Formats: sequence, C-alpha cells, structure tokens
Amino acid sequence: ACFRLLCSLLIPALFLSGILCICLVLLLWGIRLWIQQRKKQLNSAGKDGKRPLLVAFFHPYCNAGGGGERVLWCAIRTLQKKYRNVRCVVYTGDRDATGEEIVEGAFRRFNIKLIHPVKFVFLEKRYLVEASLYPHFTLLGQSLGSVFLGWEALLKCIPDIYIDSMGYAFTLPLFKYLGGCGVGCYVHYPTISTDMLSVVRNQDTRFNNAAFITNSPLVSKFKLLYYYFFAFMYGLVGSCSDVVMVNSSWTLNHILSLWRAGACTSVVYPPCDVQAFLDIPLEEEQSTTQHSIVSISQFRPEKDHPLQIRAFAKLLKEKRLGQQPSSKLILIGGCRNQQDEERVKSLKCLCEELGVSQDVMFRINIPFEELKRHLAEATIGLHTMWNEHFGIGVVECMAAGTVILAHNSGGPKLDIVVPYEGHPTGFLAETEDSYAEMMAFILSLSSEQRLEIRENARCSVHRFSEQHFEETFLLSVEPLFK
Repeated sequence: ACFRLLCSLLIPALFLSGILCICLVLLLWGIRLWIQQRKKQLNSAGKDGKRPLLVAFFHPYCNAGGGGERVLWCAIRTLQKKYRNVRCVVYTGDRDATGEEIVEGAFRRFNIKLIHPVKFVFLEKRYLVEASLYPHFTLLGQSLGSVFLGWEALLKCIPDIYIDSMGYAFTLPLFKYLGGCGVGCYVHYPTISTDMLSVVRNQDTRFNNAAFITNSPLVSKFKLLYYYFFAFMYGLVGSCSDVVMVNSSWTLNHILSLWRAGACTSVVYPPCDVQAFLDIPLEEEQSTTQHSIVSISQFRPEKDHPLQIRAFAKLLKEKRLGQQPSSKLILIGGCRNQQDEERVKSLKCLCEELGVSQDVMFRINIPFEELKRHLAEATIGLHTMWNEHFGIGVVECMAAGTVILAHNSGGPKLDIVVPYEGHPTGFLAETEDSYAEMMAFILSLSSEQRLEIRENARCSVHRFSEQHFEETFLLSVEPLFK
C-alpha cells in the first residue's frame, strides 16, 4: 500500500518537475532572445557603417587605484593598440567621478595613457557587492549581489565580449548564457581557496575567521560545510569562462583545482611599471643618519598593516638598545571608502599605543611621482599580506632598488622573491618576531651587500614588465576575438 502511494505521488511530482524545467528553459531562452533584440537596438553602427566590437570590462571599483586597476587600464590600452574595430566599455560603480576624471586618475596614478576614449557604464547598485552589507555569509551575499549588479550592467550595455577583471565569477554565466557573449576573466584572487578551507578546518583565528567561530566546533563545522558548498558553486560558474587568466602560480593552483578548466587557463603576470622605477639611479648608499622602510598596499584588512607596525615597534625597541641610525616607517596606500579611512585611524591609534607615532608616516592616495620619490629614498620595502595572490607592490619595491622583505607565502614566495641566477633577490618572513629580526638583519648588512641584493632584484623583475603583460594578455584573449 505504501509503495503504491509513493508511486502515485512520484509520477505526478516527476511530471510537474519536468514541466517546471521546460518552463524555466523557455523563460531563459525568451530572455536571451529579448536581450539579443535589445542589443541590436542599443548598439548602432559606426561612421563607416560597421558596428564596432564591444569589449566590456566588469570593474565596479575602477577608480580605486590599486594593482587590479593597473591591470584593467593596461588591458584596455593593449586592446586599443592591437584591434582597430574594438570599443572598450567599463562597468563601474564610481558615480562620484566623471569618465574623464577616472581616465585622468589612471594616468596620474599609473602613468597609463589610453589611445582612444572609453565608454563608462555607471551602475547604481554597487552597494550590493559591499562586504559591509553582509555581516554574515559575506561570500555568498557578495556573489549573489554581483549577479544583480551584473544584470543591471547587461541591461544598460550588451557587449560582444565580456571580461570580469575584478573577481566576480558569478556574473560569467549571466553574460554567457543570457547575454550571448564570449566571456573571459582575469583572476587576481580566488573568492574561496583551499587555504581558506584549511583555516576553518583547523579552527585558526584570522581576519576572515572570527574567534567566536574557532571557539565552537559546531559553528566551525557549519562554516566548513558552507565553504564547501560555496566552493562547489564557485567552481561551477568559473568553468563557464571561455578564457581564464590568473596572475600568479599560487592563483593558478587554486583555480585549476576549483574550476577544472586547464585547457583555457593561463598565467598572465600583472603589468608592473618596472621601467618607471628602473629609471631611479641604483647607487651605493651614502652614510645615512636615518633608514626609511616603505610599505605599498591599499588599506584593506588582509594587507595586515598592524603586523607591520608591531614588527617595526619591536625593531625600534631593539635598535634603541644599540646605537644605530634611526628608522622611519612610511605606509603608502589607497583608501577606497570610509571603511578604509576608519582603518587608517585605527592604525594611527595603534602607533600611539606602541609609542611609535613620531616614527610612522601615512601617505594616502598619493601621485605616482611622490611614490617614486619615497621608494628611491627607502632602504627596505615591506609587505605583510598572508597568501598575497601576486604582489605588484613587491615588484615595484624591487624595481625601485629597495631590499624587499615580503610574506613567506603566495605570489611573493612562488613567483617574485625567488633567486635570480642563484643569487638572493630579497627576504621573506611570517611572524612579528621574524619580521623584526629580518629588518634588523637587512639594516646590519653593509651598503655593498645591500647593493648586490638590489641589483639581483632589479635584473629579476623584467618578466613583470608592461610589455610582457601585453604579449601574454593578447595571446590569452585571442580565442575571444575569433
């Protein structure tokens, strides 16, 4: 009797499910046809009667001034150089600036001058991808938010080729299957990684894994389950991409394991303006009364500026015991929003707490020439982010002639601070103590020894030049233009 009841319920359920699936497919197909019709209406032909090929970059924070933005503007300039019938579009949420101001900002910060004008599509719903909107389930919230933001972008401008240049992989199926676009992406940092899973599995307290989670085995297991589900979904949407570019060996390993799209995935090192820094004369240091230690990175939590300040305070404490030249720490970075500005305030409070306010300097959103001047005067370039996906700031420090001290993980460990022809190019550290010890060691070297390391570092950074980026970027995106 029970079996007959189950059968009588199962057949209508399967029938209903089939009808719903067919309705969903028809609905999506209808939306796709409507979008294609809308595309014909929106995208008119040019003066020569030919319709330009629209290549759209999804970059909601294109005016932020970080390494990701350098990649964006270099990629656009590269396409403008190569293809005559291409018109580049940028989807952005930076509604507080005009298109002209954004382009001017790119030139001022990165020394990148575009060849042709760019069309900006200003999005109103960028708040949907703000982490502050999702105090819990942030990854899922931001990813779903990016789908709605992507939908707004698609309705405002329907491109032929869509490139996500900021890491919003959940927008890829939207543009591929509904927009009918060729889709590519440049991955700076996987939204979720096996390292993040191990942090939760090992109940390790970090900036993205609060203490109340690590203290509860049950909550940790639930978060781990949530991460596994998200990793599965992330792999699913990422595999939709026709072209996948990653910025380092570290990112490559994670993306290959999550997306399983090895055939269309390649490493494209980000473009670092090494030539501008190589122009700084590399000379043996003159006897100095003060050493400058410079950090370049946006004021975001993962950059771990507190570690820099605490290690520097420890270094000063040790140095004051022995009579050596004084040192100052200069924190150079961009502030994207009020949260970043609040972060800077809290860092200044930490400096006061540790009694190093007079020795630490903050330089925010500075022009390129001032950045060069600080790096030219610096003895040590400092970087502290755990599992930094690449580390453009690390390359810039090395090209400028500082002795780099970077985190012993991610891109700096695997790709950048590696021996050049068997000779050291810099140093790596992990903890507050090891950073302080390594800074003291670098400062204890003779100027001749430091000069040798600086020369090795300079020779090694040519593989991160803008020219090399242009060549590898064009090779990678070529399938989209066929």
